[in-house]
Amino acid sequence: MGEWSELSFYLENWPASLGALVALGLVGLLIYDVTQRRHAIIHNFPIVGHLRYLLEMIGPELRQYWVANDKEEMPFNRQERRWVYATSKGANPNFGFGTTEQVYGIGFPIIKHTTFPHKPAPDADPYAVPCLKVMGTARGRRRPYRPRSIINVSAMSFGSLGARAIESLNRGVGLADAYHNSGEGGVSPYHRTGADVMWQLGTGYFGARDSEGNVCLDTLEKTCREVEAIRAIEIKLSQGAKPGKGGILPGAKVTAEISATRGIPQGQTCISPAYHRAFSNVDELIDFIERVADRTGLPVGIKSAIGQLDFWHELADRMKTRSEGPDFITIDGGEGGTGAAPLTFSDHVALPFKVGFARVYPIFQRAGLSEEIVWIGSGKLGFPDRAVIAIAMGCDLIQVAREAMLAIGCIQAQRCHADDCPAGVATQNRWLQAGLDVEDKSQRTARYLKGFRKELLQLAHAAGHAHPSHFRGTDIEFSTGVNQFTSLAEVLGYERDRLTQGDLSS
Repeated sequence: MGEWSELSFYLENWPASLGALVALGLVGLLIYDVTQRRHAIIHNFPIVGHLRYLLEMIGPELRQYWVANDKEEMPFNRQERRWVYATSKGANPNFGFGTTEQVYGIGFPIIKHTTFPHKPAPDADPYAVPCLKVMGTARGRRRPYRPRSIINVSAMSFGSLGARAIESLNRGVGLADAYHNSGEGGVSPYHRTGADVMWQLGTGYFGARDSEGNVCLDTLEKTCREVEAIRAIEIKLSQGAKPGKGGILPGAKVTAEISATRGIPQGQTCISPAYHRAFSNVDELIDFIERVADRTGLPVGIKSAIGQLDFWHELADRMKTRSEGPDFITIDGGEGGTGAAPLTFSDHVALPFKVGFARVYPIFQRAGLSEEIVWIGSGKLGFPDRAVIAIAMGCDLIQVAREAMLAIGCIQAQRCHADDCPAGVATQNRWLQAGLDVEDKSQRTARYLKGFRKELLQLAHAAGHAHPSHFRGTDIEFSTGVNQFTSLAEVLGYERDRLTQGDLSS
């Protein structure tokens, strides 16, 4: 009875007890606030000063859901995210009551339809949009590769994204018959669940390095032989979000799995230099490309953001002279995303995609080289209208990154650098990752990619083309003033190479 009486007393008086604990806690917080010296706001306004930091912490969420209109948010506004979410979920991605765009605004693009749209064959697959070029044939590679999808998932490494996110993307990409760029963190077990893989080699040569951090071609060759899913190799010279800058992965994030994947010591901070050790000029770069292609038999290309053009003029000149060089070139726009980068690099280094691509492509076109290269565009191109423009400029393939993250649940919290992504995508935190269901998210990835291709194909048919790669600059106009529109071809000063349907059976 004594024990029951004591329990009853506490139950009857719990509000007072709780109140006493809260009061004691507030007194303790008050003492801490007025004695600490790190935060002037908290010292000067004890207790209530914490509200300022709380509001600052949740500010992006407040603006996202309650303040910003449908077109204001960056890098992707609410309508763009809605289209990705709806497409990935298999929901209705259409919008009602007409456009909300400023159609007369400077730079607004218009895709010109035809009176007599293209009629596909009755049995045509509405989602099938393969690449019209084959990587590696121009250079006689032993294992050429024709991507089965014009839309693919771009470089996001295991380390920047968690295991469940990588696996979800890889499985979904496989279901959609696309390819998955590994990112510079190496080909992890989560990249081997069904999709074709483009292995990206950055300055750290992760997964193909020796103990000193130099590239090891023996390891590279062995991995390409053992992992049949690897279909191409991309040498990353730079990326849009932080060109000319290396990267760092804190030791706390270097888990046993990441250590094994990258070939680096567990628990030690991993640094990716800003430069390559395997080459330091154009001729050495071409030599390296040819060595990698010879050892693996695979198509080998390069990825770069665009800054100074001297390199590109020299590369085109040396490729023409030597009849050697990259099988594909990925142009990344300065608006590209990253897990973490200094603000100045993100905002001010590297040209935007449309400007950068328009400066590089004609260099190779004038040299008679553009047709033998597969051109890949990257940098906020994960929407059909943007993809059409990139293709009309000369792209043969599109790679999407952040848009694919949205497809598997990213809410644009912009916490990729902090390892506390609330959606469990850009984090190594096991608890946060546990909320990401691989089966569900892989289906979402597949639906996003297939839905993207379907709408892209519908746009091509509306313009009278059998395939999106038949878009050219004359099919698109831009607003240049009040009631004034100019074709993309006039803006660019060139037309992309004409492509034929060709034999798609290979």
